[in-house]
Amino acid sequence: MKSIRMVLAMVAMLAITSVASANKYPDTIALFKNAGESATFFDSCYGYAVFPTIGKGGLIVGAAHGKGHVYEKGKYKGNTAVTQLSVGFQAGGQAYSEIIFFEDKRALDEFTKGNFEFEADASAVAITAAASGTAGTTGASAGASGGKRDATTVGGSYYKGMKVFTIVKGGAMYEASLAGQKFTFEPKDKATAE
Repeated sequence: MKSIRMVLAMVAMLAITSVASANKYPDTIALFKNAGESATFFDSCYGYAVFPTIGKGGLIVGAAHGKGHVYEKGKYKGNTAVTQLSVGFQAGGQAYSEIIFFEDKRALDEFTKGNFEFEADASAVAITAAASGTAGTTGASAGASGGKRDATTVGGSYYKGMKVFTIVKGGAMYEASLAGQKFTFEPKDKATAE
């Protein structure tokens, strides 16, 4: 129980220390539009969900949480939230931004129908913009790109109608996975202000 409280405290600290801005959604979208291969998905996707900050912390037991917006054909559709619990070898904390591209209406509808969860085989492409170290499902790396506009990504196409990219904002963590990420959705006519 003590380790769960410690994890939740780390996640809360990461969320509180992230930069709060009225422009957090446009700024995060612009970051992904200027970040290598993720930029090309804006031209072909049906919609996307963007999370300016997801705070993640863990010490054997891990937890993550973040809030986001969903867009359909570039127009705001509603609010979403992600939570994730994991057990296994992990230590540390991090804050990162995430974007999920939807290839078509079917993929967007699947995500927004209520409670959506990534399967165990889901993976994300880690973008190295402004990161001193990353660990992702595609491997681990260290270093930094010249700047946010110079970010690079590695290939990819849609998998089961979705493609996910992440940008580490701060911290370092051994484990980074989409498995177990659960999402809720609230349409804009019922959405609460963020």
